[in-house]
Amino acid sequence: MLPVEVMPVARKPDVFGRAVTPEEGRKLAQIARRSKVPVRMRRAVVVMASAQHQPVGAIAKLMQVSEAYVRQVIHDFNAHGFEALDPKWSEGRPTKTDQATRDRICQIARCCPRDLGWPFATWSLSKLRDVLRANGIADISKETLRQILKACGVSWQATKTWKASNDPEFTEKMARVLDLYDNPPADGRVLCVDEFGPLNLQPRPGRGWFTRRKPKRLRATYHRTQGVRHMFGALDLATGQLYYRIRDRKRWTEFLAFLKTLRARSPGEKLYLICDNYSVHKRREVRDWCADNAIELVFLPTYSSWLNRIECEFAALRYFALNGTDHRSHGEQDDAIGDYIRWRNQHAGPVRDFAVGSKIRQPDYLPKVA
Repeated sequence: MLPVEVMPVARKPDVFGRAVTPEEGRKLAQIARRSKVPVRMRRAVVVMASAQHQPVGAIAKLMQVSEAYVRQVIHDFNAHGFEALDPKWSEGRPTKTDQATRDRICQIARCCPRDLGWPFATWSLSKLRDVLRANGIADISKETLRQILKACGVSWQATKTWKASNDPEFTEKMARVLDLYDNPPADGRVLCVDEFGPLNLQPRPGRGWFTRRKPKRLRATYHRTQGVRHMFGALDLATGQLYYRIRDRKRWTEFLAFLKTLRARSPGEKLYLICDNYSVHKRREVRDWCADNAIELVFLPTYSSWLNRIECEFAALRYFALNGTDHRSHGEQDDAIGDYIRWRNQHAGPVRDFAVGSKIRQPDYLPKVA
């Protein structure tokens, strides 16, 4: 039997990074310690280890990567320097649709399907994709369609209603209210007044943090046998304090009693009360008393409660004090409201900057256009 000559298997020679200057070494160390980009940090560590003459195999084992990756990083750094630490990602395959097609897709998405002859009132991604395919506009997936709509600023939104004001003096009244917000009178203070309620005793849906798939449950069957209550509220724009009274009725007598408490809080100052057109606010007895006690009632335009700054506070009150609760007595519910308002007043500050940048600030704003 002839002897078999065993030839040694050649291994790939080790690759080392080029010599780095002290300044480059400090920069690499800084990137390796502080970079928030994982790829950049990993490549900097590979280059540093190679500059210290560590073999490719040891670096690959240290970084838990392949030897081919280590060699590629070293070659890139030797050829391009620090630019090689930031990979140049491929942009992928070319898009299937041009800009004109994408614009047409978005135009169709913004249309009501019924206007185009389809028997539904709104689009879904599946229906819109099928329509695009059936008409030969584009053969794309739902995910691609979603990305096109997002890139063009077309999003899925809830339909909202808008109550236009029919007040012939809308512009003048709105300007008066905004002027009080922007330039509080030096001879007094501005307060926003309104009613909140009715305060029923019933389970109120809300949101909260719970264990996954174990939300809080409220009773679905209830009987309202204890009547309703109403809250009068006033927001002092100078201090941000919210004053309130809860009563069983909201007649002009209760409203006038609430105004008397506001008058007692600010003796010697004129009060400008911004309120809506509720008949109680315009009662002759209320008007006469206000005129005799240095209180000016500033009425909002009709159907314009959104101009009343206190509505924002009522929304927060409802969200944080009532939503998700199921109070069984008016006393319990009144205490919850009072506790929240007292906490809120401890953190309150002057109220400024109402509707800054809003379209209502534009001189050509049309009240009957949503």
